[in-house]
Amino acid sequence: MGQQTSSPWVKRRRQATLLEIRTTARQLLRKHGPTGVTVNAVAREMGMSGPAVYRYYVSHDALVEAIITDFYQELTSTMLAARDACPPEHPGRRLLMTCRAMRAWALDHPSEFSWMFASPVMSAARPDEESPRQRAGQQFESVFLDQLVDVWERAPYPVPAFTDLAPSIQRQMTDYSARTNSTLPPEALHLFLSSWIKLYGLLCMEILRQLDFAYSDLEPVWEENLYELCAMHNLTYEPPAT
Repeated sequence: MGQQTSSPWVKRRRQATLLEIRTTARQLLRKHGPTGVTVNAVAREMGMSGPAVYRYYVSHDALVEAIITDFYQELTSTMLAARDACPPEHPGRRLLMTCRAMRAWALDHPSEFSWMFASPVMSAARPDEESPRQRAGQQFESVFLDQLVDVWERAPYPVPAFTDLAPSIQRQMTDYSARTNSTLPPEALHLFLSSWIKLYGLLCMEILRQLDFAYSDLEPVWEENLYELCAMHNLTYEPPAT
């Protein structure tokens, strides 16, 4: 007799258990940090055995990858919702709301944010080799990049001349442009990455409390960066609603 496929009920039950495992792991992360998220700890919280959890996630690394994928998807959905709450004819406002939503989510979820970015999302050799986490990370990145592409296509903004860039940057940006099939020219991609590095770097330092020695409130510094971001891309800066 041939092997029968699982019934819809069995599949739903499995998906529910997978979600419960990840939810339990997230609770442990918040309470105890990354070192507290072990397969045995998750199993104890759920009243399961370690081997039983391994029937759902074959390794600790697989569980971590699935959890981080959830975080990326949640953050991306939050940013997209903020973007889409603004009409397309106001690209600057959409970008500002997206960036503010990213920071708000990170401040509300410091453990999740720190764990997400503890290691880089590396590009695979071929699209069919990409893991769910890699795809989720790229979708997160594209929320920011796609908006700057839209701004560029509406009205190209001033960028450094390609020949003025260091030869190494020229090579790297040409390669990055080819890999991503971006419609932005390499010099505009370099400006995008420069903007992203500054914005993301500030957020990471804030979440990791690396600037507590000088600042007790980094929102004005964040807004200064958003003002500069808008100026770099010929957008109108609008302060946050009070």
